[in-house]
Amino acid sequence: MSYSSRLLEDSVEALSNLPGIGKKSALRLALHLIKQDKESAQNDLIRPIQTMVNNIKFCVTCHNLSDREECTICTNRTIKAEQICVVESVRDVMAIEETGQYKGLYHVLGGVISPLDGIAPEDLNVDTLIQRAESDQIKEVIMAVSPTIEGETTIYYLSKKLNQSDVKISLLARGISFGGELEYADELTLGRSIATRTPYSISEL
Repeated sequence: MSYSSRLLEDSVEALSNLPGIGKKSALRLALHLIKQDKESAQNDLIRPIQTMVNNIKFCVTCHNLSDREECTICTNRTIKAEQICVVESVRDVMAIEETGQYKGLYHVLGGVISPLDGIAPEDLNVDTLIQRAESDQIKEVIMAVSPTIEGETTIYYLSKKLNQSDVKISLLARGISFGGELEYADELTLGRSIATRTPYSISEL
């Protein structure tokens, strides 16, 4: 595509680097911004994004996104503090929260164990999960990890690590198809999978 402005071309290139945004969509967004007055563009889009990039944090307890040291879920005293739902990513937390079926704590691993991709257990938020599970307050750890080969490997590894602590380990019910990504499951299926979760035992493997 030919551009009459290098500034426009650079903006389109930057926007197209965002997930799910192609060159045509990036061009539409850039042209939309050009139509806005400068103050509106700054206040409504650019400034909020700059503020987010500069100030957003990862919760020191569960590794979810947060504005403060601890996220609003970890500091919410009305939830079930004896349950931890283990997920791969922040997007999985959002997906489960949308179902309204879970009222406990979370723990974001930051991925799954994948030797082919060079991701080892020490690259994930495993140690902090074990520390939390060893707390007297925690009674159940729910493995809400996508049912892929890497996900199953991660569940097995975590279950072995948690085997020494006195916590119940549960799996999501298999409403989620094997090989599927948790964040793309519909709310009804995901909600039922949480509500009908099943116990997990290493001896069953």
